[in-house]
Amino acid sequence: MYLSIVVPCMNEEDVIPTLVARLSAAITPWCDSSEIILVDDGSTDGTWEAIQDARLLCPDVVGVRLSANRGHQIALTAGLEAATGERIMMLDADLQDPPELLGDMMSMMDQGYDVVYGRRIERQGESLFKRATAYAFYRLLNAMSDVPIPRDTGDFRLVNRTTLDAVLAMPERARFIRGMFAWAGFRQIGIEYTRAPREVGETKYPFRAMLRFAVDAMTSFSTKPLKLATRLSFASLGITALMAVYVAYSLILYQTAPGWASVVLAISFFSGVQLLTLGIMGEYIGRLYVEAKNRPLYFVSEELRDTPSAALRKSA
Repeated sequence: MYLSIVVPCMNEEDVIPTLVARLSAAITPWCDSSEIILVDDGSTDGTWEAIQDARLLCPDVVGVRLSANRGHQIALTAGLEAATGERIMMLDADLQDPPELLGDMMSMMDQGYDVVYGRRIERQGESLFKRATAYAFYRLLNAMSDVPIPRDTGDFRLVNRTTLDAVLAMPERARFIRGMFAWAGFRQIGIEYTRAPREVGETKYPFRAMLRFAVDAMTSFSTKPLKLATRLSFASLGITALMAVYVAYSLILYQTAPGWASVVLAISFFSGVQLLTLGIMGEYIGRLYVEAKNRPLYFVSEELRDTPSAALRKSA
């Protein structure tokens, strides 16, 4: 069994040695040959140098350096395209997702499953706000999505080659990897675990990035926001009709419609509905614009491996 492990890295120089050591220890009992693909997503610290040092100590390490920062999902895609294994494991560099679960995941895949994904039952070391927003995100996403996406799951998973090839065949630019695997189907099962605090450093997903990620997820896998905009438009028309009846009734009884406050409130409400509708439409139109340009997702500037992968050949 040849195993590939894909890890996107962004300013993670301090954790690279521990990451490689734990991955190597987890791999040894299960695979005769493997590769640990570390993707440097345009880091501004010494992450690339740390990857080079790790390769000197562990020949299984493969380094892929992107030409610029493209975001977590694109970096993960670059690593998946560079992977050559029969089974592929993906996780984040912060080691909040334990690589020691590899053995259990491999055993479950031996039972005939195509995808084994990690499902968090507890999130240690995270603020109440982060836990609450994550809880709300996954449930709102499932309510809005046209495809059932497992709750409380990230990109931490083990997949086989058939499933990975199906996902890599999807051409969209704004990528939501966990949703793409859910859409692909195949036999999938979850494994529960407790998510540990970060080994070192700070999160690379501040609130603004999380919000952008949530919008990408919603618009990638659902047209319900567009339907919501339509329903809001009909609701505003209904309220307008009721207000017109009220005004006509007041005129018949020779009563003046009271106060400017109600007028301002009505204008503000309808303006808000219009702007929300335009914003939702703008998200989808912007996505169409980006897709129409058909630019490459990324370029690889350097790669550390004996034989250049398809990712490097494609960027050359």
